[in-house]
Amino acid sequence: MSPPRLFDRSLLARRLDRAAKGFAQASFLRERAIEDLIHSLSGINRHFDVALEIGARDGAFGRELTASPAASKIGVLIESDLSERFSPRLVMDEEQLPFGDESLNLVVSTLALHTANDLPGVMVQIRRALKPDGLFIASLFGGETLKELRGCLMEAELEIRGGYGPRVAPFAEGPDLIDLLRRTGFNMPVVDSDRVVVSYEHPLKLMADLRAMGESNILIDRPRKGLNRAILARASELYFERFADDEGRIAATFEIITLSGWKPHESQQKPLRPGSARMRLADALGVKEGKI
Repeated sequence: MSPPRLFDRSLLARRLDRAAKGFAQASFLRERAIEDLIHSLSGINRHFDVALEIGARDGAFGRELTASPAASKIGVLIESDLSERFSPRLVMDEEQLPFGDESLNLVVSTLALHTANDLPGVMVQIRRALKPDGLFIASLFGGETLKELRGCLMEAELEIRGGYGPRVAPFAEGPDLIDLLRRTGFNMPVVDSDRVVVSYEHPLKLMADLRAMGESNILIDRPRKGLNRAILARASELYFERFADDEGRIAATFEIITLSGWKPHESQQKPLRPGSARMRLADALGVKEGKI
């Protein structure tokens, strides 16, 4: 059976095309995820001859990598993206990887895979494309992301229209991703969560940032009626009532989940029994923790 299609991928491509020119103005979350990923790679005593980046967007990972100690650990970095407007080295849909078996040593991705319709299928393709003892490490938005906005929009639309449609996408939960790494054939699976609370002067500023990130609604079952002024006004009222601080600024939660796994190789330690993979990311990657 084919997995359910949650996301309109052609719409995602158009939204990314639109966001490409001003992407840097709202890339603060991605910069944080990139910094964490490079820090992890810097401590791994391994050289990766060929690496693929999924969802390279404006190339920030490659630029930051070049200026970091991790640069010497990667031979060739193939930057790919769904949108050609970002001018990636390879225009590619991550749901259909154009790589042969055992052709890559490393696959990385920052805040791109949460819009895959078939994330298990994507991860199986990644595992097949990796050479034995190859590493997959990625970050994506988790279940706590935009919980405040989701609730306020839902309640406001219910009050004014008497019904509501999904305005914010569902996001994966950490325990589910641990299980998913195992089921798709990765050894030493690890998941870490970073909860980031961002302060905004108004909910409309938050929505503007989401558009700039290319993260506006691409659900296939999204409502065909847009958000009118009355709904936006009521949602903003609810947001200020429930989530404003003493200075009148509202909070928006983003959960950044980092997951990693290694393609099996005989030199690796034996996998832990189901339910016991609760080590820290730094331990699994063999890095020493320190302050950046």
